[in-house]
Order: sequence, then structure tokens, then C-alpha cells
Amino acid sequence: MSNENKTKRNRPTVKTPQEKILEFFKNLFFAAIAALLIKSFLIETSRVPTPSMENTILVGDFLFVNKFIYGSSSPRNIPFTNISLPYFQLPAFADPERGDIVVFEFPGYRDDMYSEEIQNYVKRCIGTPGDTISMTGKVVFINGEEMRIPTHIQYRQPAVMPVGYSDPNIFPKGKSWNRDNYGPLVIPKEGDILELNLDNIEGWRTIIDREFGKRVVTIEDSTIFIDGKEVSNYTVQKDYYFMMGDNRDNSLDSRFWGLVPRDLVIGEAFFIYWSWDPSIPMTDFVKLLSSVRIDRLAKLVH
Repeated sequence: MSNENKTKRNRPTVKTPQEKILEFFKNLFFAAIAALLIKSFLIETSRVPTPSMENTILVGDFLFVNKFIYGSSSPRNIPFTNISLPYFQLPAFADPERGDIVVFEFPGYRDDMYSEEIQNYVKRCIGTPGDTISMTGKVVFINGEEMRIPTHIQYRQPAVMPVGYSDPNIFPKGKSWNRDNYGPLVIPKEGDILELNLDNIEGWRTIIDREFGKRVVTIEDSTIFIDGKEVSNYTVQKDYYFMMGDNRDNSLDSRFWGLVPRDLVIGEAFFIYWSWDPSIPMTDFVKLLSSVRIDRLAKLVH
């Protein structure tokens, strides 16, 4: 082979401007696909908007969420919109356990069919399917045994609401319970049979309606109907979980809006990757940047 041919073979290929632009967008496309796959199936990010988990998690903390452990799913909604998408979910390696800090899609308020806004909540899982939850004087009991108190739990209201004081906003509807003295409540699991009567039907109405995906519970002449059929019981179709904030007196949680079905569980919060003071507006970026909480960066949550 002549030296001229060798020189031609070793000479680097010079790309045209059009080829460079095409390669740039091709790399950008594959990077976006990789990021989407990671976000959809492995790790989600979540911002803490409320103080319900203080001081375990603070407002302004940004979390990594392990989606893989509870069963990754394809995107559930179009980003930055309230438009839901059909999704599929991969098999889970584990289910939420008592004490886990769980990120889930808010199911809606107690008497609503669904939440008007798609939003993720972060709470501690207090009860799992089949557990019996009760509270006496702010102390949580699971299946009759006192639950381990989280390290950073706090109570902002030293006074205890008395037994028998009925909070009209409590779940289930119609119970004479309050945030400090609650239950006992048996958390339903798939296959459980709920015995229905006029005293408890309002408490279970929303869960039954949600499982059907429409309003199906009616009462006519003191008789209960589900989807037009007279009933005295109902077989639960899903597993449910009871979520509560560590900031016990300042947490809107399962005590008020109800139970979380398994299919709305997204993942387990495990790592704080960023934290700053969210009360500072983005327009004052220098001050906002100076509020970064260095001691909270790269911190595991538990």
C-alpha cells in the first residue's frame, strides 16, 4: 500500500455543519429518552411543599424517590398538567411497610371521587392492609401495640382533644373521633368483606365509588344499593394504607382524607439532594442561593 493511500485512510473524517447539527439533536434525543426511562422506572424527584413531615423532612427539601422497590410504572400524567395517562406497572420487589416514608398520588379529599389536581404527597406509612389503627391521647397503636415513635416527631399543640369529641372532618365520615383520639379502624385489604349498614355506609361510600370509578352507592327507603343492586356487604378490590405526618398536629393525612390504595403508591423517599428556604422568591436568586441548607444535602431520610 502506498504512503498516499495510508495517509487517506488515517485522515479523520471532517463532518459538515449539517451532520454536526444532526448528531447534536440525535444525542439530545437519546439523552432525553434515557432520562425519561430513569425517571419513569428507577428514581423520581419530589419537592416537599408542606410542613406535615417536619422535622424529619422540611419544606424546601428536594427528594430522590425509589420507584423501583414498590413497582415502577410508566408516566401517570402529562408533566405539568392534570391530564392523566393510561399506565402500566412493573412487578414490585416489596410493598410499603410500617415506618416507611412513602410518596404517593393524593387520592382526593374524604368525600370527593378524586383529586381535582394531580399532586404527590409525602407521609409516613403508619398502617398496612389488615392492620388495626388507633390513637389514644396522641399515642399511635398498631394491632394493640404502641408504635415506635419516629426520631423527629413533633407536637405543636400540647393540649389533647378529649375522647368523644367529634371532628366533622375526620375519616371515616360519621365517627366520633378526632386527631388525638382515633379509631380503632381496620384497614381493608383486597378480598375483605365490609358489612354495610346505615350507620357506616357514609364512611365507606367514597372508597366503593372510587373502586367502581363512578358514583354507585345510593340509599333508597333505608336500603343500600351499589350500582343498582341491593347489598348488605361489599368485597374490597384493593389493598389500602394509612399515612400520617410526623408533625402530628399540623398534618392533613389519612385521619382526615382517608386511605391510600396500593395503585397510587409511587415510591419510597430515601435521599435529600437539595434543600433551601422556599419562602424566598426566585427573583431574589442570590438570597435564595445563600439559604441553601448545607447540613441537609446528601442526607438519608428515615
